[in-house]
Amino acid sequence: MTTRVPVKSATAPYEVVIGFDVLGELAGLVGAKDGTGAARVAVLHPSALADRLEPVLEVLGAADVSTLTIEVPDGEAAKTADVLVSCWDRLGEAGFTRNDLVIGYGGGSTTDLAGFVAASWLRGVGFISIPTTVLGMVDAAVGGKTGINTAAGKNLVGAFHEPRGVLCELGLLQHLPEVEIRSGLAEVVKCGFITDPQILDLVDTAPAALQQWDSPELGEAITRGIAVKAEVVAADLTERTSSGSDVARELLNYGHTYGHAVERHENFRIRHGEAVAIGMVYVAELARRLGLMDDALAARHRTALAAVGLPTGYTGDWAALRAVMAKDKKARGTTLRFVALSDIGQAQMLTGPDEDVLRACHEALG
Repeated sequence: MTTRVPVKSATAPYEVVIGFDVLGELAGLVGAKDGTGAARVAVLHPSALADRLEPVLEVLGAADVSTLTIEVPDGEAAKTADVLVSCWDRLGEAGFTRNDLVIGYGGGSTTDLAGFVAASWLRGVGFISIPTTVLGMVDAAVGGKTGINTAAGKNLVGAFHEPRGVLCELGLLQHLPEVEIRSGLAEVVKCGFITDPQILDLVDTAPAALQQWDSPELGEAITRGIAVKAEVVAADLTERTSSGSDVARELLNYGHTYGHAVERHENFRIRHGEAVAIGMVYVAELARRLGLMDDALAARHRTALAAVGLPTGYTGDWAALRAVMAKDKKARGTTLRFVALSDIGQAQMLTGPDEDVLRACHEALG
């Protein structure tokens, strides 16, 4: 069954199409703008998918669209200034104009990069996202956030640039190692805690099925996660600053302040979802120690994440982690800000927690 989740953006509404055999809709998206269609399409893809481009190229070929394929490194190695410049050079050599567009075909790192390439080329050309991982489908492909990493931190350079459409072809998940499916489930579980408790019910009742690429339970969880993100970003595209219990798009960063620090400290050797899982356990412990969250909900973070094979502990160097956290996008000046929960679906911003408490929460993960 094919499901359509609308992203009701005030500037550029689009749909996320989820299901098996949905790549055929690509032809319509390529020709969707102003009825003129794109003369050329650049397909950015990671090295690991170089031999799996045929389904996309067949659709574009049948639509009589000229295609330029641009291979980029796998994973976070794609999200660098050097790779970005190389993509610009390829578009320039091919003479890409504003009537052309960019497709991101791959995991979240690829779609982040491809979206930024589209946002920055000629100050913005069309973009279509075809995520090939659970993480990419639920997180990176929806919402218009694009960008690259720098030596200072993750996603510090980028732009908001909404896609023309997103195609989540569930059949592509069959190529994923189980560890990648589990990593993507971190963002799904996050959506359960911040908005949709039915996702947590799925974790409780069918944790093994959620880790199988073709299970109805995984398809439902992905769709629910996408629906959560679509609702949040439609109300706050450019991530205005949240305050107190008024938590806007920053809600989606639940677990990310500590999680991003873990990623950076590990030089991205740890997967994003694994880091976010650890980050959610950390911020749940922080909320518990500050009297916001009860013991049972803090414990449920550990049990839910562990049930789908995700890590819940970490023993990295605190001083190094704290230095990276200071550069988090949610920080204001020298003040750290965290998205925290008092209950499922009840969020607030924590501003400037005591340094001793921050350290104690880190030590509790060991």
